[in-house]
Amino acid sequence: MQNKHEWRKKEKDLYLPKNQPEIIDVPQLKFITIQGEGSPADSIFTDYIGALYSLAYTIKMMPKKMDVQPKGYFDFTVYPLEGVWSINDEVIANFKGIINKEDLVYKLMIRQPDFVDDSFYEEMLEVAKKKKNNLLLEQLNFERISEGRCVQMLHLGSFDDESASFDRMEEFEKGAGLVRISKVHREIYLSDFRKVVPENLKTVLRFQAK
Repeated sequence: MQNKHEWRKKEKDLYLPKNQPEIIDVPQLKFITIQGEGSPADSIFTDYIGALYSLAYTIKMMPKKMDVQPKGYFDFTVYPLEGVWSINDEVIANFKGIINKEDLVYKLMIRQPDFVDDSFYEEMLEVAKKKKNNLLLEQLNFERISEGRCVQMLHLGSFDDESASFDRMEEFEKGAGLVRISKVHREIYLSDFRKVVPENLKTVLRFQAK
């Protein structure tokens, strides 16, 4: 019997970097995603997370109950929540260096194992809809995302203090002869920010560079 795939043990390069900048090449990965705008303090943000986890756990648990499992199936630990963050086009055009959280644009996501393909995703989505009457499930998508070369590091503490970590990452990137592609960045939430106090949060920060 194959051991459970645990990302904390087997994919440390992607999910458990050190608290210092490093270069990483991120391969194409599969995700269930949902898009939104506005402050993460808005109630809809939490609702989006709930919809993602509803489907993620259906994908994890349902194959154990099926007569025929998908090709290549293996048990796994559900991957952490991730978010790709930017600001809306109108604000970018008139950007003055200060970000209002209401102007944020984001895509939240949870990575899926390799055995999940389009047809299996659609099948599990229908199962999730029957189990839970959540209209936000209609807004979920299944995507393959390639990041390529990136700079990343582990940020310790409040989201409001991330700028200090980004300054370190950008200084490192310039020293390595790289250029940050855009101000869009990815956050991987190793802590549940709904339960953990800000000073104890652990978040992977990552941006694309060339």
